[in-house]
Amino acid sequence: MNVFYEESGNFKVGAILADNTTSLQVEAVHGKRSKIKAASVLLRFDKPALGEFMDHAQKIADELDPDFLWECCIQDVEFKSESLAVDYFGHKPDPVEAAATLILLHSAPMYFYKKGKGCYKAAPPDALKAALASQEKKRQQAKRKAHYVEQLSNGTLPKEFSEVLSHLLYRPDKNTIEWKALEEACVQMNMSVPRLLEKCGAISSSHDYHFNQFLWEYFPDGIDFSEADQQLNPDNTDDLPIADIAAFSIDDASTTEIDDAFSVTPLRLGSFRIGIHIAAPALGIPPGGALDNTAARRLSTVYVPGRKITMLPASVIGRYTLNENRICPAVSLYLDVADDYTVTHVESRIEKIKVVENLRHEKLAAFFNEDTLHSSHSEVPFVSELQTLWHFASKMEAVRGKVNDLNNDKIDYSFDVENDHVTIRTRRRGSPIDKVVSELMIFANTQWGKQLADSNIAGIYRNQGNGKVKMSTSPAPHQGLGVAQYAWISSPMRRYVDLINQRQLIAMIRDESPPYSRDSDGLLIALRDFEIAYGIYGDFQRSMEYYWCLRWLLQENIQTINAQVIKENLVKFDNLPLVMRIPYLPNLVPDSFVKLEIESIDLLDRSLRAKFVEKLES
Repeated sequence: MNVFYEESGNFKVGAILADNTTSLQVEAVHGKRSKIKAASVLLRFDKPALGEFMDHAQKIADELDPDFLWECCIQDVEFKSESLAVDYFGHKPDPVEAAATLILLHSAPMYFYKKGKGCYKAAPPDALKAALASQEKKRQQAKRKAHYVEQLSNGTLPKEFSEVLSHLLYRPDKNTIEWKALEEACVQMNMSVPRLLEKCGAISSSHDYHFNQFLWEYFPDGIDFSEADQQLNPDNTDDLPIADIAAFSIDDASTTEIDDAFSVTPLRLGSFRIGIHIAAPALGIPPGGALDNTAARRLSTVYVPGRKITMLPASVIGRYTLNENRICPAVSLYLDVADDYTVTHVESRIEKIKVVENLRHEKLAAFFNEDTLHSSHSEVPFVSELQTLWHFASKMEAVRGKVNDLNNDKIDYSFDVENDHVTIRTRRRGSPIDKVVSELMIFANTQWGKQLADSNIAGIYRNQGNGKVKMSTSPAPHQGLGVAQYAWISSPMRRYVDLINQRQLIAMIRDESPPYSRDSDGLLIALRDFEIAYGIYGDFQRSMEYYWCLRWLLQENIQTINAQVIKENLVKFDNLPLVMRIPYLPNLVPDSFVKLEIESIDLLDRSLRAKFVEKLES
């Protein structure tokens, strides 16, 4: 005797070896023995042979029409599969016919709801109609998906993908047909999503792919400013006194947000007055306004080679930037300095200054460098003032304990990108230009931070202890700079914390109530958000500089390049801010020089493969 039974939702057959009333020992066609419950048995049979039964039953089941069987059923009434088989076949069904009916009922859950062992109920008409519509929709979707996969595999972008392309690249909805088709095509082609879309012509620029990926994640509303952001508030600067000084700034050629300028005024007996002048956008950007809210979301200007995303709109930058041949509002720090470069008096003012000239690094470096520091260049504007500032900066550096600063041997890199052509320039850190600007900024940020703390006015400080740098509302030493406290105030058009600190500083100078208390939400939220955003923006800048290094290698058709071993297999490429690990690099001592062969560069993945060629003599 054989049995037809159900196990784990599947129909099976087996020969009875032992019948123990509540359970049976059965043997399958291929000899596997199993113990099954008697309640799982749907019918018993002798014929046909065990090995033929399922084939015959399935053949008959394939010929049955679920629509016709459903119409034969009485609605809302449960029925036995055997009774339905009797109605259909017109006689008591043999075991094969009975099994075929069960197979059909089981395989058509849209038509028939299972209600127990061998019992079913016809689906309500509305439910069946909805289920069939859903099935047809899935069929059409599967057909559309297969068509998409075929097109993508052949290197053609389906036209329907154009409207959702950015979503597919940066923020895919994995339930969409487009994504499922793209994912399947990637598996078939053994390609990443960006690589396949590039093959289909959807990515025309690897640079734009990386840049737009950043925008999608951190600037989802775009980088354009609203009309409300463009509206300047009255800043009441007309009544500000105009300082009797001639100021000049020092920046690179691409800088439009000129935050700082300097002046040197002779005093009696060889002493002089140094002016550090900071642009004053806080005078026209009150807390809580539309522009302030936008700046609070952006938190900083984002810099990448060839472009930037400014924290403030161009109209505001144009109003407050310290452009030459203009009279500009500023917050000034004046230092009375003796002939031995000792500071004897410090004073802060809110005023207007006349900016005579914007000096640019590229031109300034030709006559203001280590070799020309003590030379006379009377025809060069502000050369004597620059020399005075350099002597003062050197004194301040020594006061901070940084005479032999190891950073002076490091190299800074600048990237100039024009029409997709990149030029990478190097400049040794610690040049006279760098020293003047950095030391005066350190002095101003340190001094103003001290004034805020002494006045018990809240501020945002940048502290460093045990090698860790963090933002805080409490003044504390910055060990790396060698100062007792350090508040960012010198770049209010480029960093939101500087704008906040400038508001506090202006209130202190005017003897007014400051906008922020030490525990105010605006101050604490800005501190937290800025620290996160500043790290993200810095990582993005470094990743895009890495990208442009790869572009430069391709642009210059570099096949081999020299590098210096840092440690183990970590090397730094010559004349590039490019550090990477080289597989199978021999065990060489640090500072050894090697020649590398560029094997491949992938701009979409921002990856480079290089191999060791030979060790170079030092």
